[in-house]
Amino acid sequence: MDNFVSVDDFEKSALQILPKAVKDYYASGAGKEFTLEWNKDAFKKYKIRPKVLTNVLKCEIGTRILGEEISMPLGIAPTAMQGMAHPDGECATAEEISKAAPNAIKWFQLYVFSNRQVTINLIRRVERAGYKAIVLTIDTPFFGVRRRDVKNKFSLPRHLKLANFDGHLSSKINSADSGSGLNEYAVDQFDRSLSWDDIDWLQSITNLPIILKGILRADDALAAVKKRVQGIIVSNHGARQLDTVPASIEALPEIVKAVGDKIDVYLDSGIRQGTDVFKALALGAKMVFIGRPILWGLTHGGVEGAIAILKLMEQEIKQTLALAGCRSVDEVTGDMIVHESHYSRL
Repeated sequence: MDNFVSVDDFEKSALQILPKAVKDYYASGAGKEFTLEWNKDAFKKYKIRPKVLTNVLKCEIGTRILGEEISMPLGIAPTAMQGMAHPDGECATAEEISKAAPNAIKWFQLYVFSNRQVTINLIRRVERAGYKAIVLTIDTPFFGVRRRDVKNKFSLPRHLKLANFDGHLSSKINSADSGSGLNEYAVDQFDRSLSWDDIDWLQSITNLPIILKGILRADDALAAVKKRVQGIIVSNHGARQLDTVPASIEALPEIVKAVGDKIDVYLDSGIRQGTDVFKALALGAKMVFIGRPILWGLTHGGVEGAIAILKLMEQEIKQTLALAGCRSVDEVTGDMIVHESHYSRL
């Protein structure tokens, strides 16, 4: 890892190391994977307009999210099956195992299951474990068709398990009758009747802040505001649900314009470098999340690899802010980026 200078370096090497089925599971998107490419390419369409002579001797990238101080406006997105990348799995990134990182700020990604008692039991465990918020994934009545997984008949390796659901799992998750075993499991377990009314139900059974993950439309964002949730994540699920939906960064401006400062807006999907984070902040996101980059780091050394990715991103975020003339996250404003079409009109 000493010679890796970018997330792309980690990714290129990881894809050479991982077994084909695992590599395809991590790297693939839905359908023909158009959105998978757009998630990264869309950032190229925005250009940074730096300010000069702003005295960036001190540049601080910390911020405050849901009342908590964080070191930078970047978090780790929920990414499943991390144990396939490294035996340390989720403990290395401290996403799911509270005891592995007692001082970290942890949010819990929640799917609502057809058996609502399973969901309630999970929430009670989350509350006891000291998690700070629930991230309800709302774009997944079932998993999108990821053709690489279907071809590979992907299923969770038998030496691994989804510990949070032990005793409630369909056996299909470890085998595939036809196509992806993971998809067959999701069809069996996920509650496809989920609606906006169920936000009220969730709020009635927990006092934890609720973040809705998977919003791509302004009207859905406004509906979230009406439900008085604490935040939304503009996300297309890493392009793994419905192909040809817009890149998350493309959907962000209309959502921010619609909701203003009524609700915290976050973003995931496609973040690969510090300039991407800067552009998302300039377009109105309060924080961003990375998923696949952490997997590439895990592949190369478990905890050390995950930390290397976070340190790399931290350095790039700080450098980008300083070079753009910002001394803090609060100084990143909308006039500091423009869409590429701006210059074609001049």
